[in-house]
Amino acid sequence: MKDPDTRVNAWRPDLADIRLRGSARADRFVTGKRRQNTAGSLSLRKAPRPEARQVSELLHGEIVQVFEIRDGWAWVQSEDDLYVGYVAADRLSGEIHPPTHQVRALRSFVYPEPDLKSPALDLLSMNAWVTVTGQDGRFSRLAGGNWMWSGHLATPGDVELDHAAVAMRFMGTPYLWGGRTSIGLDCSGLTQMALARCGRPAPRDSDMQQATLGVPVAFDGDEAVLKRGDLVFWPGHVGIWLSPDLFVHANGSDMTVSAGPLRDIARRIEKETGDPIAAIRRV
Repeated sequence: MKDPDTRVNAWRPDLADIRLRGSARADRFVTGKRRQNTAGSLSLRKAPRPEARQVSELLHGEIVQVFEIRDGWAWVQSEDDLYVGYVAADRLSGEIHPPTHQVRALRSFVYPEPDLKSPALDLLSMNAWVTVTGQDGRFSRLAGGNWMWSGHLATPGDVELDHAAVAMRFMGTPYLWGGRTSIGLDCSGLTQMALARCGRPAPRDSDMQQATLGVPVAFDGDEAVLKRGDLVFWPGHVGIWLSPDLFVHANGSDMTVSAGPLRDIARRIEKETGDPIAAIRRV
């Protein structure tokens, strides 16, 4: 019996999601309990330690399945993209507020009252979920009593149409391994967030995106076959093509979200890693 991919399956030899019974071996299977992230963003770590590597992040309002809580750490799986990891348990709430709106701005503040001069309590990034319960002028009241600027929120069906344009809004955002916010993100996080703002769910990692998103595009180096929004993949890396002079990606070479001609970036990547372009996908 092959062990499941632990990135997207809650499986350890000693404990596993009951939904894996029959397809994986474990000492014990448990049913997850639904909890909701209350933090602006919450680091999802590879191990239950503050110094452990961040593998992803939970956005505000995202819901997880909790399979274990021990020593202040919760072992969870995101219901949004199925990613598995450990988070600080005290930021998860058992009271689930069904989301009504999503942050449409690159980022927006949460306030204690409907007053832009009041002290900001938290910062929510694009695609974070909130539950709006009322209005006061240009502010929206959230479940729990705090407030956000209404113009920064969108209903679930109010999406954008050009994920390439959304990605360009992240220009200059620092590179952060496992990041999914406007404060810091990685290459697949940028692709996932840009597509999400356009109402298109995407898996978390670049290899998963290459395997599942859109349709393949035959490419022999001639960019004439490419269209705006095409996803360009290398082993462990992804970016978005806009035009012959504009390819955007979050990358560890510049340590930021940057853009330039694909031909130059591809040449640099192949020089640094030995890897040519692996695939083009059109979503």
